[in-house]
Amino acid sequence: MTHEHPARAAAQRSMEAVHRKDKEAWVANFADDAILEDPIGRSPLDPDGQGHRGREAIAAFWDKQIGPNRVLFNVARSYAAGSEVANVGTITIVMEGGLVTLVDGVFTYRVNEAGKVTALRAFWEIDRLKLFPPASPPSAAVRS
Repeated sequence: MTHEHPARAAAQRSMEAVHRKDKEAWVANFADDAILEDPIGRSPLDPDGQGHRGREAIAAFWDKQIGPNRVLFNVARSYAAGSEVANVGTITIVMEGGLVTLVDGVFTYRVNEAGKVTALRAFWEIDRLKLFPPASPPSAAVRS
């Protein structure tokens, strides 16, 4: 019988909640004093570079970045050690208008003894985002 590493299990719960669009389950997966850094440092998603601290700030991150979009995870490799897991892969984000963004990176989750996420840190670079414009409808001029 295999036992799933607690941090890997928490990461899986997080991704599944995002796929289900279940904000309540996603936020509940975090410890009360957790930090979310996505990406780490200053960015348009976190101008101060201090991360999103506590469940209220994490819920607000959901409302701005996750809730309005379709988010898919492709974890190519996963490495667990101690109370953490590092997932290497790609996140695909389909935005409301159809713009598709691919984010390659390393996504780490640290958990406490209760299995709650205390830190979710995303290592990715803004200038390496891959953007794909929405598919445009066929032009009337092309129709026969």
